[in-house]
Amino acid sequence: MPSSPTQNRDAISLVWFKRDLRLTDHAPLQAAIASGLPVLLLYVFEPISLEDEHYSERHWRFVWQSLEDLNQQLAPFGGKVLVVRSGCIEALSSLHTQFKIKTLYSHEETGLMKTFARDKEVGKWCKEHEIDWQEHQTGAVKRGAISREGWDKAWDKTMRAPVVTPNLEAAAFINNQPAHMTEFVPPATWQSKQRGMQTGGPTLAWKTLHSFYEGRGKSYAFKISKPAESRNHCSRLSPYLAWGNLSVREVYQTLLQHWNVPGWRRSLSALSSRFHWHCHFIQKFESECEMEFRHVNRGYEAFPYRKDEDITKDLACWMQGMTGYPLVDACMRCLHATGYINFRMRSMLVSFLCHHLNIDWRWGVKHLASLFLDFEPGIHYAQFQMQASVTGTNTIRIYNPTKQAQEHDPDAAFIHRWLPELKKLPPPLVFEPWLLTPLEQKMYGISIGEAGDYPEPCIVLDAASKVARDRLWSWKKRAEVKKESKRILTVHVRPE
Repeated sequence: MPSSPTQNRDAISLVWFKRDLRLTDHAPLQAAIASGLPVLLLYVFEPISLEDEHYSERHWRFVWQSLEDLNQQLAPFGGKVLVVRSGCIEALSSLHTQFKIKTLYSHEETGLMKTFARDKEVGKWCKEHEIDWQEHQTGAVKRGAISREGWDKAWDKTMRAPVVTPNLEAAAFINNQPAHMTEFVPPATWQSKQRGMQTGGPTLAWKTLHSFYEGRGKSYAFKISKPAESRNHCSRLSPYLAWGNLSVREVYQTLLQHWNVPGWRRSLSALSSRFHWHCHFIQKFESECEMEFRHVNRGYEAFPYRKDEDITKDLACWMQGMTGYPLVDACMRCLHATGYINFRMRSMLVSFLCHHLNIDWRWGVKHLASLFLDFEPGIHYAQFQMQASVTGTNTIRIYNPTKQAQEHDPDAAFIHRWLPELKKLPPPLVFEPWLLTPLEQKMYGISIGEAGDYPEPCIVLDAASKVARDRLWSWKKRAEVKKESKRILTVHVRPE
């Protein structure tokens, strides 16, 4: 009986990296090494993601930087991550033809519907080729969970469990270029750092983590809402967690090691709660991923978003940072340049889009995803809908951008940094530049208006706020919204 093409090949263990770009606390990698078979490491730049509107070049540059860092760490052990650009099934098929994959190892991924469908195809392909696909849980996110019964205890158990340390010295890595596969060469723009944008990789992730505890994080609880100061005093770990340069367990256990340091308890308590939220929101998306396309609360399906002809113009003003409201515009321009703003400012951007402009959240969700360097699908969609006030279970928060600026950027340092055209305007004038008289505009050498240095407001804030408040509260009281709210609480909220 003739042998199959793979029967004469030596069997291997294949580790498929996705959003877990690290060599520490990596159960799939350790399991592959423990198999005793030669280990091949793989990352696939897939067209379905490269061409997706949620992502932009900043994400792929960060991934590439992370892969380069991994390869530097692997070099002393004779290892290397094979990086290709292709469909996932195509890459796996090529490797299986040459090497005979015995087991595929990876972490579970709570991604977009596209990657979920891709994983289903991979599962089917593995079954057809008699390949054992071992998927390991990511953090405390439980696949297939239909309620939160026991979720908190499971989270705590997972986060306090020993980290999984792969024994790289014991690995028999395959680092030769497979036949019939072309290794990916990134565009030149991926290979150079961008000023103001965080650089990817576990090495810098750990440096960022350590620098937090070396001093800059002590004021975390007091600076977290400040758009300028949060850039230094917040942990700045979010992109490293989103792309898996660090695991949540690693950063949580590092926090516990500093728990009793005098003067840090308030900041560490605030940070600890955010690690809980991290898994909580991803779990919501994992349990109800349809929220990528629809309101999680179906009672809002007929919500009266605008349908007038000015939507496109107002949406463009919001996207470009030209709304006429300084803090809104400074935040958007900061995002374009750096990929980061703090949580409160993100909430304000969504509130302005969905509350004041009354534009469907689905019109802006991909734009912000493409700008957030730390874009994490599960957190992004759950948070976006919460801030858009279409869950029916969360407090309605309508952020006044002028008051936010006065309270959290009182000296206008953040606004002046990102809106240089307003740099001559001191506070409080800079918070409401549209109130300047023609004489004052001449005095400060600035013109406000369509043909001027800075635009007039695209809406009247007080009027828009009142209409939004009435609209949102009246809908939250609807029977269909309340009915859905009960369902959501049953599925996504931890029982008492």
